[in-house]
Amino acid sequence: MDEVLSQRRLSELIGAIYDCALDPGRWEATLAEIAGTFDCAVVSLTLNDLHGNRFLINKAAGWQPELLRLKSERHVAEINARLTEWLALQPSIDEMFVTSAHLSPEYIQKSLYVEECLKPQGIVDIMHMFLMYTHRQFAEIGLGRHARQGLITPREVELGRLLLPHLRRAVTISGILDAQAVEHARMAEALDALRCGVVLADGRGAILHANRAAEGMMRDGGPIRSQNGMLAAGTQAASRELRNTIGLATRDETSLGQEGSAVRLTPAGLPPAYAHVLPMTAGSLRTQLRPDAVAAVFVSMPDEPCRVGPLAQAFNLTAAETRVLEGLLAGHTLAETARHLGVAPSTAKTHLDHIFAKAGVSRQTELIRLAMRMTLPVQSVPGGALQEPRRKPD
Repeated sequence: MDEVLSQRRLSELIGAIYDCALDPGRWEATLAEIAGTFDCAVVSLTLNDLHGNRFLINKAAGWQPELLRLKSERHVAEINARLTEWLALQPSIDEMFVTSAHLSPEYIQKSLYVEECLKPQGIVDIMHMFLMYTHRQFAEIGLGRHARQGLITPREVELGRLLLPHLRRAVTISGILDAQAVEHARMAEALDALRCGVVLADGRGAILHANRAAEGMMRDGGPIRSQNGMLAAGTQAASRELRNTIGLATRDETSLGQEGSAVRLTPAGLPPAYAHVLPMTAGSLRTQLRPDAVAAVFVSMPDEPCRVGPLAQAFNLTAAETRVLEGLLAGHTLAETARHLGVAPSTAKTHLDHIFAKAGVSRQTELIRLAMRMTLPVQSVPGGALQEPRRKPD
């Protein structure tokens, strides 16, 4: 890693990325910082609608405004087609799509997108890092290099692999948060406004602050609890995993990597609840919130099983696949779901494989996390922030 980026610089960049989880208004500045680290001239963060061929979210740095607008208005269909063709052939979305490596010179020469949007800016190569992918949409960060910077090299690909899990976690958490940015001067009020539970913890897992939702969970026997002032979960195993993840954040947030992206807090048989751990040891915004906190634990639960309908419709699931998904979202194991439905375990496994394929995921934790995102809908609002729809008055 030292040849790719120094440990200090990597930690600083990851800190800036995680700050965006708390304040989505920081994405443009952080994207510019990412572009500089990759020695790239332009960068964009987009959420691409595959059915409407449009950008649902489009944040960028380095792009000429008129060409960014032209990209959004005329070339999303071409971008979506090329990237989804490639994604369909990949075993996972962890691979980077590099224009110079995965498109032929003949295609690049004929591409209207290249001709109208990239050539006028002198962009000769782009690397795409994928944050999520379903049959309806995908999110990605695209980094473009100017002719003077040359083509994308293995260094940028390796650096992309180092940052990708942190980028995904920051995007996931900022989707869970409500619209309001967390202002350090009004920490308690801002955190209390969130629908999900938030606990700020020190390196030992001691509870330093809990927002109103988290306090309610602990008071009412929810998925988290306070044991002598220490944060605990519904099972001993979950408590250990949660403390281990907080410990990773304490030592070095770069080591968190893929760990802790979805820590299950409840045992099988109960509705599933998951925690996302956000390191707080670096990043100016987070360290101002509570200087002695090393981690913020976000606790969110999917809606009741009856809400599986929108998920099934979104993924075009069959009736049998929907029943399997209902069982999993209710907290049952696949074997328990198979027994409940009166089918063979192999049949339930086949249904689950089909759900994975339709949802664009490869593991149950990813499926549950995607379900969490869809049961806490996020929409784009003026100014580029992400926000949940306002509740109607009772």
